[in-house]
Amino acid sequence: MQEGLKIGDRLPLFGAKDQNGNDFYIQSVLEKKVLVIYFYPKDDTPGCTKQACFLRDQYEEFKAIGAEVIGISGDSVPAHKKFASKYDLPFILLSDADKSLRKLFGVKSNMMGLLPGRVTYVVDKKGIIQMVFDDMNATNHLDKTVEKVKSLL
Repeated sequence: MQEGLKIGDRLPLFGAKDQNGNDFYIQSVLEKKVLVIYFYPKDDTPGCTKQACFLRDQYEEFKAIGAEVIGISGDSVPAHKKFASKYDLPFILLSDADKSLRKLFGVKSNMMGLLPGRVTYVVDKKGIIQMVFDDMNATNHLDKTVEKVKSLL
Protein backbone atom coordinates (compact mmCIF):
# COMPACT_ATOMS: atom_id res chain seq x y z
CA MET A 1 0.00 0.00 0.00
CA GLN A 2 1.36 3.37 -1.02
CA GLU A 3 2.05 5.80 1.79
CA GLY A 4 -0.15 8.86 1.77
CA LEU A 5 1.10 12.37 1.10
CA LYS A 6 2.66 13.96 4.17
CA ILE A 7 3.52 17.42 5.47
CA GLY A 8 6.52 18.69 3.52
CA ASP A 9 5.62 16.76 0.34
CA ARG A 10 5.13 18.64 -2.91
CA LEU A 11 1.53 18.51 -4.13
CA PRO A 12 1.36 16.19 -7.14
CA LEU A 13 -0.09 17.47 -10.40
CA PHE A 14 -3.56 16.17 -11.25
CA GLY A 15 -6.71 16.92 -13.14
CA ALA A 16 -10.35 15.84 -13.02
CA LYS A 17 -13.85 16.92 -14.08
CA ASP A 18 -15.50 19.56 -11.91
CA GLN A 19 -19.19 19.82 -11.00
CA ASN A 20 -19.89 21.55 -14.32
CA GLY A 21 -18.23 18.83 -16.38
CA ASN A 22 -15.21 21.03 -17.15
CA ASP A 23 -11.64 19.77 -16.99
CA PHE A 24 -9.86 21.20 -13.95
CA TYR A 25 -6.08 21.04 -13.61
CA ILE A 26 -4.40 21.83 -10.31
CA GLN A 27 -1.69 23.75 -12.20
CA SER A 28 -4.25 26.53 -12.71
CA VAL A 29 -4.07 27.43 -8.99
CA LEU A 30 -0.90 25.72 -7.74
CA GLU A 31 1.73 28.16 -6.46
CA LYS A 32 -0.74 31.03 -6.93
CA LYS A 33 -2.95 30.44 -3.91
CA VAL A 34 -3.04 28.64 -0.59
CA LEU A 35 -5.09 25.50 -1.29
CA VAL A 36 -7.55 23.64 0.89
CA ILE A 37 -8.06 20.26 -0.77
CA TYR A 38 -10.43 17.99 1.03
CA PHE A 39 -11.50 14.43 0.30
CA TYR A 40 -14.89 13.48 1.64
CA PRO A 41 -17.00 10.30 1.51
CA LYS A 42 -20.24 11.29 -0.22
CA ASP A 43 -22.31 14.23 -1.46
CA ASP A 44 -25.38 15.21 0.56
CA THR A 45 -24.68 13.09 3.64
CA PRO A 46 -24.84 14.78 7.09
CA GLY A 47 -21.10 15.11 7.85
CA CYS A 48 -20.12 15.96 4.29
CA THR A 49 -22.87 18.56 4.01
CA LYS A 50 -21.81 20.14 7.31
CA GLN A 51 -18.18 20.32 6.17
CA ALA A 52 -19.10 21.71 2.72
CA CYS A 53 -21.43 24.35 4.20
CA PHE A 54 -18.78 25.40 6.73
CA LEU A 55 -16.27 25.85 3.90
CA ARG A 56 -18.92 27.69 1.89
CA ASP A 57 -19.43 30.07 4.82
CA GLN A 58 -15.65 30.66 5.04
CA TYR A 59 -15.19 30.90 1.28
CA GLU A 60 -15.41 34.68 0.84
CA GLU A 61 -12.83 35.14 3.58
CA PHE A 62 -10.62 32.43 2.05
CA LYS A 63 -10.90 34.07 -1.37
CA ALA A 64 -10.11 37.49 0.08
CA ILE A 65 -6.89 36.14 1.59
CA GLY A 66 -5.92 34.28 -1.57
CA ALA A 67 -6.97 30.72 -0.77
CA GLU A 68 -8.93 28.25 -2.91
CA VAL A 69 -11.09 25.34 -1.76
CA ILE A 70 -11.35 22.08 -3.70
CA GLY A 71 -13.58 19.22 -2.59
CA ILE A 72 -13.03 15.70 -3.97
CA SER A 73 -15.21 12.60 -3.73
CA GLY A 74 -16.08 9.58 -5.83
CA ASP A 75 -19.48 11.04 -6.73
CA SER A 76 -20.35 11.66 -10.37
CA VAL A 77 -20.29 15.08 -12.06
CA PRO A 78 -24.15 15.28 -12.01
CA ALA A 79 -24.22 14.35 -8.29
CA HIS A 80 -21.65 17.10 -7.57
CA LYS A 81 -23.66 19.59 -9.62
CA LYS A 82 -26.79 18.77 -7.62
CA PHE A 83 -24.92 18.96 -4.28
CA ALA A 84 -23.25 22.29 -5.17
CA SER A 85 -26.53 23.72 -6.38
CA LYS A 86 -28.58 22.52 -3.39
CA TYR A 87 -26.19 24.09 -0.84
CA ASP A 88 -24.93 26.98 -2.98
CA LEU A 89 -21.32 25.78 -2.84
CA PRO A 90 -19.07 28.36 -4.54
CA PHE A 91 -15.93 26.21 -4.72
CA ILE A 92 -14.67 23.45 -7.00
CA LEU A 93 -15.93 19.89 -6.52
CA LEU A 94 -13.98 17.25 -8.42
CA SER A 95 -15.31 13.86 -9.41
CA ASP A 96 -12.97 11.00 -8.56
CA ALA A 97 -15.18 8.14 -9.76
CA ASP A 98 -12.20 5.92 -10.61
CA LYS A 99 -10.55 6.71 -7.23
CA SER A 100 -7.31 7.73 -9.01
CA LEU A 101 -7.01 10.93 -6.94
CA ARG A 102 -7.56 9.00 -3.69
CA LYS A 103 -4.75 6.67 -4.77
CA LEU A 104 -2.50 9.57 -5.78
CA PHE A 105 -2.93 11.22 -2.36
CA GLY A 106 -2.95 7.89 -0.48
CA VAL A 107 -6.34 8.56 1.15
CA LYS A 108 -7.38 5.32 2.83
CA SER A 109 -10.88 4.00 3.34
CA ASN A 110 -12.31 3.55 6.82
CA MET A 111 -14.79 1.17 8.45
CA MET A 112 -13.12 -1.94 7.01
CA GLY A 113 -12.77 -0.33 3.60
CA LEU A 114 -16.48 0.45 3.27
CA LEU A 115 -16.34 4.21 3.66
CA PRO A 116 -14.04 6.48 1.65
CA GLY A 117 -11.79 8.46 4.01
CA ARG A 118 -12.10 12.13 4.96
CA VAL A 119 -8.77 13.96 4.75
CA THR A 120 -8.05 17.68 4.47
CA TYR A 121 -4.81 19.01 2.99
CA VAL A 122 -3.63 22.60 3.23
CA VAL A 123 -0.98 23.51 0.64
CA ASP A 124 1.10 26.68 0.74
CA LYS A 125 1.88 28.99 -2.19
CA LYS A 126 5.06 27.05 -2.91
CA GLY A 127 3.00 23.91 -3.56
CA ILE A 128 4.15 22.23 -0.34
CA ILE A 129 1.70 20.39 1.91
CA GLN A 130 1.55 22.13 5.30
CA MET A 131 -1.31 20.20 6.93
CA VAL A 132 -2.74 16.71 6.56
CA PHE A 133 -5.74 16.09 8.78
CA ASP A 134 -7.27 12.64 8.66
CA ASP A 135 -10.42 12.26 10.76
CA MET A 136 -13.82 10.82 9.84
CA ASN A 137 -15.56 13.40 12.06
CA ALA A 138 -16.23 16.33 9.72
CA THR A 139 -16.56 18.80 12.59
CA ASN A 140 -12.96 18.19 13.68
CA HIS A 141 -11.69 19.48 10.31
CA LEU A 142 -13.38 22.86 10.47
CA ASP A 143 -11.47 25.14 12.83
CA LYS A 144 -8.18 23.35 12.20
CA THR A 145 -8.42 24.15 8.49
CA VAL A 146 -9.18 27.85 8.99
CA GLU A 147 -6.38 28.19 11.56
CA LYS A 148 -3.83 26.58 9.22
CA VAL A 149 -4.83 28.64 6.18
CA LYS A 150 -4.53 31.88 8.18
CA SER A 151 -1.12 30.86 9.54
CA LEU A 152 0.26 30.57 5.99
CA LEU A 153 -0.51 34.13 4.95
